[in-house]
Amino acid sequence: MYNHTTVTKFLLLGFSKVRELQILHFVVFLGIYLMALTGNLLVITVVSLDHHLHTPLYFFLMNLSILDIGSISVTVPKSMANSLLNTRSISYAGCVSQVFLFFFFTSADFALLTVMAYDRYVAICKPLHYETVMNRGACVQMAASAWISGLLNSALHTGNTFAISFCRGNIVDQFFCEIPQLLKLACSDSYLSEVGIITFNALLGLSLFVLIVVSYAQIFTTVLRIPSEQGRHKAFSTCFPHLIVVSLLLCTGTFAYLKPASSSPSGLDLVVGVLYAVVPSMMNPIIYSMRNNEIKAALKKLTEGRLFTKSKMSIWFS
Repeated sequence: MYNHTTVTKFLLLGFSKVRELQILHFVVFLGIYLMALTGNLLVITVVSLDHHLHTPLYFFLMNLSILDIGSISVTVPKSMANSLLNTRSISYAGCVSQVFLFFFFTSADFALLTVMAYDRYVAICKPLHYETVMNRGACVQMAASAWISGLLNSALHTGNTFAISFCRGNIVDQFFCEIPQLLKLACSDSYLSEVGIITFNALLGLSLFVLIVVSYAQIFTTVLRIPSEQGRHKAFSTCFPHLIVVSLLLCTGTFAYLKPASSSPSGLDLVVGVLYAVVPSMMNPIIYSMRNNEIKAALKKLTEGRLFTKSKMSIWFS
């Protein structure tokens, strides 16, 4: 017989029960969080202030930075607070909010990465049509579609997950409220509907990934025909980091959500959770921006104070 006591809070899995290691976990996560916050805020600032960066690519990049700040802020601060205060609890409402917001930001993030792949495809393979296809209205609609799709996807998963009765305890084997770990606490087969939705979403994500790979195959074919070595280098330096980010997010996320559930907590679950919930938000500003000469030039002007004096209110795209 299952215990049908109403769940009022959940207990998250800690990285360690040793106090010294808890403090270490707090320090490491604090460093990661500050790096992600600083990097993404810098991207948002320079893209907003430098009118030379008011192009579709950087518009999407700014949206990505906003989503990354939201994504990492949903999970990491709570985990740090639990380690610092030597506690594991999160309220039921807090868990619902965490699932909804994390799924929203992550889903919108992946949708936006798909849009960015399309942007690079048009820019490199159909350069003569780029300004027509990627006009201001189209870019705003694509970005809005990514945000709305994330919102709808998150509402569907959150509502379906928390409609389930939890009567196998309240211990979540992850450092944040993760849907696969919550489904392990379900007391009936009612969770199968959520498993079906997750599977469908995973197949949809894989389909989008195939489209991204096909797009990049055409991009690389086009790039290899560019006679200028500098042009080829610029195109590859833009596309390879994007492909790495998409692969990391999709592979680790798919593994976390589709792997067979184990009855005991696994260190692998924690590692995979960090790889898809924490690392992308920290790495995106580095691989997308800090290696980008235009972003670096804008950052230099920002540090020298020239960006504020030269910045003007301008239309995003011509």
